[in-house]
Amino acid sequence: MTERTHRPGTGIAVLWIVTGTVAWVVSFLLYLEYVGQLTGAQPLVSCSISPIVTCGPNLLSPAGNLLGFSNSIIGVVLFTGPVFAGISALASPTGMRSWYWRVYAVLVLGGFLLVHVFAYRSVFEFGSLCPWCMVVWLMTIPLFWSVTGWTMREGVWGASAQRAGAVVLSWMPVIVVVDYAVIAVAAQLRLDVLGSL
Repeated sequence: MTERTHRPGTGIAVLWIVTGTVAWVVSFLLYLEYVGQLTGAQPLVSCSISPIVTCGPNLLSPAGNLLGFSNSIIGVVLFTGPVFAGISALASPTGMRSWYWRVYAVLVLGGFLLVHVFAYRSVFEFGSLCPWCMVVWLMTIPLFWSVTGWTMREGVWGASAQRAGAVVLSWMPVIVVVDYAVIAVAAQLRLDVLGSL
């Protein structure tokens, strides 16, 4: 028996391509900033806006180099995934098998969890916000909720998750805004970001 295939609609596929592309470009800019911090060279585009909104403390911290090298390299490698998934969805008339979408969803979940860990550490440990990192956060959050909602609604995780997936997709804009707001409010209350600009 052939495993069922699934194909997201054009809107979701385009969302994945856009968020993956923007996050990839910003990850590359973060890498250039990281090299500039190490060598003292001027980065292509600086991300130091104020004492609180700056990349330096985050990029050079142990948390900014989880695997012994800059986290930006992880982004440069992994953010090709959403672009590939979106292009695959647009190019394939029949879609991909469930296992493909499950692997993709798990990897996106990993990125989503890392983004929230980095956001927490930036606000509560480093006392600074990296602008390029925040753009990656802005892209990863809707990417995660769209992948989660769609894979659940499509039955990739089984029929029991389909109804919950439909709810997630229908409320996705609100969920994404609430997710953003939690991070923004925590940063403002803890760091007075607006007052530092």
